[in-house]
Amino acid sequence: MEIAIIAHDGKKVDMVQFLNKNIDILKNEKIKLIATGTTGSKAENAGFKVKKMLSGPMGGDAQIAARVAEGKTKLVLFFKDPLASHVHEVDINMLLRVCDVHNVPIATNEASAQLLLNATIVKL
Repeated sequence: MEIAIIAHDGKKVDMVQFLNKNIDILKNEKIKLIATGTTGSKAENAGFKVKKMLSGPMGGDAQIAARVAEGKTKLVLFFKDPLASHVHEVDINMLLRVCDVHNVPIATNEASAQLLLNATIVKL
């Protein structure tokens, strides 16, 4: 199962903490992580194997949306920072839309991410 991880700058520390908290689930050989560039680098530094895309503002959100549309990515964990503006807001909205169109679960905060991850492990 391919899971995408994305985090805005103000949420990258939270994402790494979330990954570490769920290390037993995420290091399962059936789970493959992909990420936007900087988030992926942070996850790698924490010891996770991650396939990195471009950074979000440089097209990484669009690359992940394409993988969702192709049926490769089955779950998206996107820790959005609701208190900051983002120059690539159009790409973010496109990713949310593509997930909705293709019925792929997307979590935009830690609470929903935990629920989705817990539900996912039941299927593995």
